[in-house]
Amino acid sequence: MEINAGKYYLRALRDDARIDDRPAIIAGFADPESKRWLPHLDVSDLERAGAYIARRRAAWADETRFSWVVADPLTGEFLGEVLLKEVDLEHGTAEAGCWALPAARGKGMTTEALGAVIRFGFGALGLREITYKHYAGNVASRRVAEKLGFSLVRDTDEGALLILRNGTSGTGGG
Repeated sequence: MEINAGKYYLRALRDDARIDDRPAIIAGFADPESKRWLPHLDVSDLERAGAYIARRRAAWADETRFSWVVADPLTGEFLGEVLLKEVDLEHGTAEAGCWALPAARGKGMTTEALGAVIRFGFGALGLREITYKHYAGNVASRRVAEKLGFSLVRDTDEGALLILRNGTSGTGGG
């Protein structure tokens, strides 16, 4: 499933002869900010990056996680990843997530791309509720959630839980 997200193109993660996202994934998770906010992920070599992509493919098939590369529409360059995880189609719920390569941060890319994914979730998947979590102190992540219209449910020392319900979406990007 591909999505035109305005200035960006959303496509599946790939590791084939035409496009190999593994080096960009390794670079992204080697970045100190990514390590700080995504400490549970170890994607430090080609084998692990390939396994990461394989898990994303399997989750699509299981309909439990839908993940896209945010790519430059002209070059196909990997800029980040946006996703819906913990998808429960029966109950109409999911959790949104995102991360970006350092060079792509601070430009509204993540907000615009995640907004397209949220519209897909509410429209194509028929979700009624999407949550978004971020660690305390992750100001950029909180800004993305606020720009997309998420409402704060709980704020703790560890982080925040925000929610967006179908029909209340502010997913215009930004």
